[in-house]
Amino acid sequence: MTANPAGREPVFCTIVPPHVLDNLARHQDPARAASARRTLERDAVERTRRRLTSAIGASAVALPEGAAADKPHRTVHDAGHRTELPGRKVRGEGDEPGKDATVNRAYAGLGATFELFQKVYERSSIDGNGLPMTATVHYGEEYGNAFWNGEQMVFGDGDGEIFLDFTIAVDIIGHELTHGVVQYTANLTYYGQSGALNESLADVFGSIIKQHSLGQTAQEADWLIGEGLLAPGVSGKALRSLKEPGTAYDDDVLGKDPQPADMDHYVKTDRDNGGVHINSGIPNRAFYLVAEALGGHAWERAGQIWYAVLTGGELAQDASFEDFAKLTVAAARQKYGEGKELKAVTDAWSTVKVPVSNG
Repeated sequence: MTANPAGREPVFCTIVPPHVLDNLARHQDPARAASARRTLERDAVERTRRRLTSAIGASAVALPEGAAADKPHRTVHDAGHRTELPGRKVRGEGDEPGKDATVNRAYAGLGATFELFQKVYERSSIDGNGLPMTATVHYGEEYGNAFWNGEQMVFGDGDGEIFLDFTIAVDIIGHELTHGVVQYTANLTYYGQSGALNESLADVFGSIIKQHSLGQTAQEADWLIGEGLLAPGVSGKALRSLKEPGTAYDDDVLGKDPQPADMDHYVKTDRDNGGVHINSGIPNRAFYLVAEALGGHAWERAGQIWYAVLTGGELAQDASFEDFAKLTVAAARQKYGEGKELKAVTDAWSTVKVPVSNG
């Protein structure tokens, strides 16, 4: 992979929060508990590997000779249910679809992510300079997660009882790749409110990528992250809801979706890097409210405001929700003046009870 810019410290980001896997690991069914424990153990190994790679530096990989930075360069590998990365190459850029639907979905999801950032935000790949996009599928034994490790995407197949194949939802692919975009831009610290903003930005653009690929308006979108991932026997519709945080699932095994919808219900915890997957529901809802108020396509005005803040250079690595909110107000004013866009942004943050009075 292209070496990270000075000061960039990529983190290990998973789509399934650790509190969900912790609940599964305590399940009375030994098979379900064992699968969750294996996933938690693999996550711990990959998190440590990420720290070591960050310390010594990742090897630089340039675009292939003749490849254009404004075109995707995708490679999908098959881990064969092992954990060595990247695994055996099974599809490269321009190759015809094969018989493995998981490989084809991963390839298409990488393309959908590249297309959104290129066509809408004039950003060439994850790093803005045409970074090759790599994914590994069929990782581990019943591995119940997907992650961005600072260099590539990795997808598990799930256990079939709780989680299905992690390539099913294109917003999951978009979510994890957006962590890479954050890594190369604001590089938000993965703890507390800045970590929750990191997760929220990944959810926001993951949802936008799905909406863009389907041609949906804000009103037509389901605003779910991971719709279709949960197995039929699970009482839930997705991992998270931007529209209604706290309503994605309520299951005897998974537990109850803990995301708050406003600052009155902010969760103070030392788990999950200070609740990064939990409190992200607050800025998630703010974005939904802006997109809903403005109507049309969420990747247009609402998305342009959020992208401007992410890439504008003023967002501190340890930014709070209030810091981010005030920057969105400033971006809305700069891009659209004193009109309905500014009102939508200020109203949204007021609804989720994040102050922006000095925006």
